[in-house]
Amino acid sequence: MTKYANAQWQGAKEGKGTISTETKALDNAPFTFATRFGDAKDGTNPEELIAAAHAGCFSMKFAIVLSEAGFTADKIETKCDITFAAGAISKSHLTVNAKVPGISKEKFDECAKDAKENCPISKSLNSNIEITMDASLSN
Repeated sequence: MTKYANAQWQGAKEGKGTISTETKALDNAPFTFATRFGDAKDGTNPEELIAAAHAGCFSMKFAIVLSEAGFTADKIETKCDITFAAGAISKSHLTVNAKVPGISKEKFDECAKDAKENCPISKSLNSNIEITMDASLSN
């Protein structure tokens, strides 16, 4: 499987760009220096896209791991915070809240750890950055 996205940039540092994905989930989404390093909210940035990819990938892998253990989640909510400092991504932190009927806290934690370590985005990021997680089980 191969997926793609396109980015176009015009100008220097103060220029502007757009990002599009194969599925058109992003279709000429704007990004600028201000959306990446400033307070501008009208657009996206590469770190936000990595955070979205990590949150989505983890959630899907967690559902698979739970299913393989005999459980079905009613809901999995994952937030990913990407830390960008000194010109590099240094950390990805997952905050997970899931409702999984019938699972013990111990089994939940085991499945969450498995998903964190084995989702494809974690595997891609893990060689270069710290990945941490807080996982909570809802009733």
